[in-house]
Amino acid sequence: MKTSNNELIKSISVDRATDLAKNILTKVMQFRRMVESENTCSTTCTKCHKPHLDKVVTAIMQEKKVRFVLPAFPGKSPNPAKVLGHLPDMAEKQALKFLNSLCKQIQEIYEQGAEVIICSDGRVFSDVVGISEKDVTSYQIEIDRLIEDLNLTALSTFNLDDININSDFDQARSELIKNYGQDIKSLKDKIKKGGKDSNNPEEIEANRMYCGLTRFLVEDRMVPGQTRSKSSIQKECKEKAYLAIIRSNAWTALIAEKYPHAIRLSIHPQACGSKKIGIQLIGIETWMTPWHAVAVDTGNKFILMKHREAKKLNTKLVQDKNGRSSHYELITQN
Repeated sequence: MKTSNNELIKSISVDRATDLAKNILTKVMQFRRMVESENTCSTTCTKCHKPHLDKVVTAIMQEKKVRFVLPAFPGKSPNPAKVLGHLPDMAEKQALKFLNSLCKQIQEIYEQGAEVIICSDGRVFSDVVGISEKDVTSYQIEIDRLIEDLNLTALSTFNLDDININSDFDQARSELIKNYGQDIKSLKDKIKKGGKDSNNPEEIEANRMYCGLTRFLVEDRMVPGQTRSKSSIQKECKEKAYLAIIRSNAWTALIAEKYPHAIRLSIHPQACGSKKIGIQLIGIETWMTPWHAVAVDTGNKFILMKHREAKKLNTKLVQDKNGRSSHYELITQN
């Protein structure tokens, strides 16, 4: 059977789009976070590319930006031993600039470039993690301001406020769970199975997420001067972690419905072939996130660490142009 000229042109176009899509994914995966057991997985791994390749090819064929969505930047930890305050600071600035830079790197090989929609999940589980509604609002407003002031044109934001016109956040969260939530018993079963010798990626990821969230919740409640026992706090946080995951998964489902053609990024490490791409928010390997840490200027780069650890070093606190605490600067000995 002969192939028409139109079919031949389309075939070549798809082949070129596929090659370009692979190059784009390879560029992104230079900065990905992998689970420790799979850190040797190549950035060109076919299995890792497969869940995302068609979406990138489609964007290229339609001459559209490659769109990424990232649930992140929820709000600062309420623990002053970890952060400088409740507003975004240099830690967030560096992360936002990195994400924008990654999109610009993609534009160097694909004219239309890429965009990242930051789907802030702070409002989704603020009551669970102990961040006040007021602080979530202030944080979200400041993130938007930073994106504008720093001219980060590849970034935009989306949060629960955008679909909640009445500012009744409890109602918004209830509707989110009603429409997209899952049964807590099935979640607990999945987490339990993921802690054993499971070969199910979803069970393993659920268990990993549960353990990580529990750890963060415990740390956030270990504030200076608190008098509760650690075991009591751990027990409470284990139950709250289930609620946080149910909310997070519901938010993920809503995002997938709203942005069906977007590639899903995650702040959490991912396994080979995952439907999500784990991303390092300041471009270097670190498990910390800006909202659980402070930025420290070492002289040639910024690193993230807990506030209490930064103060132990030979550092000085730096303020921004508005007089707010921004980051620490490492003082080197001459």
